[in-house]
Amino acid sequence: MSNTRIPAAEVTGFKGALLKRMMKKTLGQVPTSLGVYWHNQKVLMTLGGLGGKLKKWDACDESLKTFAHMAVASYIGCTWCLDFNYFEAHNKNLDMDKAREVPRWRESDVFTTLEREVMDYAEAMSRTPVTVTDEMVASLRNQLGDAAVVELTAVIAFANFTTRGNVALGIESDGFAAACGLRPLAEPSTAGAVRS
Repeated sequence: MSNTRIPAAEVTGFKGALLKRMMKKTLGQVPTSLGVYWHNQKVLMTLGGLGGKLKKWDACDESLKTFAHMAVASYIGCTWCLDFNYFEAHNKNLDMDKAREVPRWRESDVFTTLEREVMDYAEAMSRTPVTVTDEMVASLRNQLGDAAVVELTAVIAFANFTTRGNVALGIESDGFAAACGLRPLAEPSTAGAVRS
């Protein structure tokens, strides 16, 4: 972990002790991001609360949402989110061969057509300007239904919200995946393959 752009604050007090205990139990360690966001606890609690609410949504397949979030993280360059979602994919018993290939999804042959469409949609939402087309949404609606597409879109929007903030603050991977013995994430084999 390199130095963050805002040094991590010491997480103190009763609320801090509870959060650190919860993070150690859930993640095996206290992430550096906790100390960075501790500087503004209202922001920290709002982001955590929103992330917790997203986990309760169930209209869209969990694999699709995870791969979409990882595709955003890879596209934006958020090593923290990419590593964390790979770790979470393991904890959710998702297909780990697919999860590790997300950073090179365009080159990999492990994904279904639908999974590729979802990751393409995630990247299209992450571009500036946004490059989502009517055809993309129509295809996803036909395959997933309206409720799932709305949920997937909101998950991708949240992924952009968190990944961009982490990159701006210099928050990088805390090594969650490595700590639980997962194989390293795949790397794109050609320069620029992720940002086509």
